[in-house]
Amino acid sequence: MSTEVRVPTLGESVSEATVATWFKKPGDKVEADEMLCELETDKVTVEVPSPAAGTMGDIVAPEGETVGVDALLATIEEGAGAKPKDDKPAKEEKSEAKSETKAEKQTEKKSGGGGGSIDVMVPTLGESVSEATVSTWFKKAGDTVEADEMLCELETDKVSVEVPSPGAGTLSEILANEGDTVQAGGKLAVLSSGSDAGVAQATDEAPADGDQYQQPKAGGGSKDVENAPSAKKAMAEAGLSPDQVTGTGKDGRIMKEDVANAAAGGGTQPAEPEAAQSSAPAKAQRAPSPASDADREERVKMTRLRQTIAKRLKDSQNTAAMLTTYNEVDMTEVMALRNEYKDEFLKKHGVKLGFMSFFTKACVHALKEVPEVNAEIDGTEIVYKNFVHMGIAAGTPTGLVVPVIRDADAMSFATIEKAIAEKGAKARDGKLTMEEMQGGTFTISNGGVYGSLLSSPILNPPQSGILGMHKIQERPMAIKGEVKIRPMMYLALSYDHRIVDGKGAVTFLVRVKEALEDPRRLLMDL
Repeated sequence: MSTEVRVPTLGESVSEATVATWFKKPGDKVEADEMLCELETDKVTVEVPSPAAGTMGDIVAPEGETVGVDALLATIEEGAGAKPKDDKPAKEEKSEAKSETKAEKQTEKKSGGGGGSIDVMVPTLGESVSEATVSTWFKKAGDTVEADEMLCELETDKVSVEVPSPGAGTLSEILANEGDTVQAGGKLAVLSSGSDAGVAQATDEAPADGDQYQQPKAGGGSKDVENAPSAKKAMAEAGLSPDQVTGTGKDGRIMKEDVANAAAGGGTQPAEPEAAQSSAPAKAQRAPSPASDADREERVKMTRLRQTIAKRLKDSQNTAAMLTTYNEVDMTEVMALRNEYKDEFLKKHGVKLGFMSFFTKACVHALKEVPEVNAEIDGTEIVYKNFVHMGIAAGTPTGLVVPVIRDADAMSFATIEKAIAEKGAKARDGKLTMEEMQGGTFTISNGGVYGSLLSSPILNPPQSGILGMHKIQERPMAIKGEVKIRPMMYLALSYDHRIVDGKGAVTFLVRVKEALEDPRRLLMDL
């Protein structure tokens, strides 16, 4: 008897996925709910569990194939007596078993046979994240490590994860090199805890004639050495160039700790000899050749999240007839109201009173009058939403995500602020679930937190509208015939002109402006 493994429901507006990885092959024994494969959609990665215990049968959809919802992926042959169709998997298992035995013997030999070994495993990567890429090893085989000392750094499509040492000893073998993709729960390295661990390896690696290892110069050693990704990011944030940092990693690789030392004043490059300094002007006058330009370039593979963001934004531009209308709002009244009640608000509700709750309320108010901005196109039909699921765009270290606050139209100021704070924290930690990023009907994007004065936001399909907030800046304004300094903010509404006319878009933005310049209108529903 066989059980079919089919593509599960992929989420709202998602109809197909790509088979990314098969964790099992035909003939493998599987348990109920054990992960069989991983599917990639344009939003998230979905794991497919086994519907029953048994033996893996035929794989109908191989890796790289695009499949629709409920499509057949594979079959499970139930019962302990189920056998694979041929003996190829069995031979592969025997070969793998021999390889593992050989590797274990080599590891045991390296460790000197005493003290035992500890496996360094991939930690839990977070909800809905099943694999990661090894970005940086802070230690190399043969190094002595302390318990909880950082061994390596992993990168997922949401967050970076540091892997600490599970114990003290010697790093005897690295099984996953930099750039390798590893699964959650996979083995990264082997740590020998014996007193004589690593002695033979250290002896083998010792340079001939008693030469001592010398720390490379600042700048990361030779041009062929690639610095740690975390170090590159830290250098960009600190405004340092690789020449100003002394690399202490393998072959002069610059590590994250080196950048911190340089920023504190302890890792700048020592002065060059006078001969080198005298020749510097001559070198500077030479025009760089195309070959030297290529040497100074850096190619970094896009993360999965960044690839998804790029695809969806371009799809939005290609699909929607996108147009943007602008206005400006005087923030005087909102700022005065916030300053007057922020202490009482925090004391009663346990959350700070920010600007986002005012903008959310103002948008909900305007969406009631102009419902097409809250609607979407489905084929030849317009779907009007009698509710508001507000998407709040949030920037994270790995890219932009849009968590959704459901039924924002039924929430109070305090409930909205609590929901925004909760979703924002989850976004920064990479713990948002697929459900928390789906179903939005309208989106607010606040570029003002980064200093943006004016921009044109891109629609988040299938939504028909997105409001862009910007920096609050004091400007001279004409108020009743007098010039006064007022805190002003530019507003931008990008909308799908296929469903929203110019009149509706301008009316929406004017209603948001009126509600913010006189917050009492929200209470009176005006």
